[in-house]
Amino acid sequence: MTAHTWWLLLILTVAIAALIYLINSRLRVHPFVALILVSVGTGIAAGEPAAKLAGSIEEGAGGTLGDVGVTLALGAMLGRLLSDSGATDAIARALVARAEPRRLPWLVGAAAFVIGVPMFFEVGLIVLLPLIFSVARRMEEQGGTKGSPYVLLGVPAIASLSTLHGMLPPHPGPLTAMTGLHADLGLTLGVGIVCAVPTVILAGPVYARWIAPRLPDVAPDAELVAQFTGAERQPAETGTSAPGARAGAEVPRRTGVPTGLAVAAVLVPVVLMLLRTLAETVLDESSGLGAALVFAGEPLVAMLAGFVFALGVTMVGAARSGSGRSGSGRSGSGRSGDETRASLTDSLKSIAAILLIIGGGGAFKQVLQDSGIGDAIASAAEGAHINVILLGWLIALLLSLTTGSATVGIVSATGIVAPLIGDGGGLEASLLVVAIGAGSLGLNYVNHAGFWLVKESFGMDLTQATKTQTAVQTLVSVLGLAMALLLSVFA
Repeated sequence: MTAHTWWLLLILTVAIAALIYLINSRLRVHPFVALILVSVGTGIAAGEPAAKLAGSIEEGAGGTLGDVGVTLALGAMLGRLLSDSGATDAIARALVARAEPRRLPWLVGAAAFVIGVPMFFEVGLIVLLPLIFSVARRMEEQGGTKGSPYVLLGVPAIASLSTLHGMLPPHPGPLTAMTGLHADLGLTLGVGIVCAVPTVILAGPVYARWIAPRLPDVAPDAELVAQFTGAERQPAETGTSAPGARAGAEVPRRTGVPTGLAVAAVLVPVVLMLLRTLAETVLDESSGLGAALVFAGEPLVAMLAGFVFALGVTMVGAARSGSGRSGSGRSGSGRSGDETRASLTDSLKSIAAILLIIGGGGAFKQVLQDSGIGDAIASAAEGAHINVILLGWLIALLLSLTTGSATVGIVSATGIVAPLIGDGGGLEASLLVVAIGAGSLGLNYVNHAGFWLVKESFGMDLTQATKTQTAVQTLVSVLGLAMALLLSVFA
């Protein structure tokens, strides 16, 4: 490598260190601002002309948000709509109803896997807490459970939600990496599912069976359990109680959303994306059906279709729940149209920071490419013979650990390794998306919001939270990498 190549690599190293410092120092600079500042400094240090530098930042941020932003907004609204309508609650409770105790961790993990398709980790966990708490309390009353039932049920939910959040589109991290690496949507989705299923099984129910007996004292605050379960419960009707439940005990209230429609609403975007891949594989380019399926499988169109379908599901729920009331003018969850619109607006507020970070990451990626640093990275990696999948995973892991943001880890790692795969589009690009997403999940500790959500929700101390949240997400990270490396044999 030339001296100029080494200089560019030094600039990249300093840029990453500066990014970590700005976010973690006493300054506590917002990650979006830090990314833009580092992008400007990197471009200037690398010798990119000032006029071109501004264009690089605008092109990178605008291009990334153009591909990802609207899709994420629709996904956030879809998740909120399903949550508010009771659709996700119907899915979860249908899966665990009448189940044997030994199957409950597997079924909670399955419920989290389905619910996690359109929802962020934190949102999905909050949605599932009433189910986890109510079932765990029932298991406590029945006795015979080894260790804490809250850990036994909570770990599979954490594993499923984190795996989907990090490794499968249309979640923001994988979708951003997929866009930056020019990976094929359907192939990435298919590869992600293949990697996700064994990862969820091993890091979820299997690990839960091992760790639950070692954490027997974990239990949420009684008032918190009552808050999540008491307000949504009513006297049981004959034949509706779960196995082993006492006669006359309270059971969760059913929603007006049919379970089949609820599942369909969650899976509509995924099915449309997979149909697009199938159409591109088996149908002729001139086929009208093929063109329609390719259009419907575009992430933006697929999420829009899922949102519209979910809106229809809520209307069905409103009709079922409101049939016994007159003049209510409210949805099945007792919400008026204005309240629903306000809730959807609030869901967009929750992703504003994520969208800004993604835009900042896109700017950083474009500056790396336009300044020549990307070519320097490719040259160095080629000379060192570094496995690009392992490299992408490691960079995302370290940046996520040091900045406390999985999104920063993903968008920054994507920009750094993008030059290593050229135009992308093949199996390697899709596996790299999964690996980068998996890397962003590992070593989730006290500087991550998700760590504190799990700790406080389940009434854990730091050691217990480390053995659950940190350990589970690190298992997911390592297993996701292992699956990606295994599949790379076929690349």
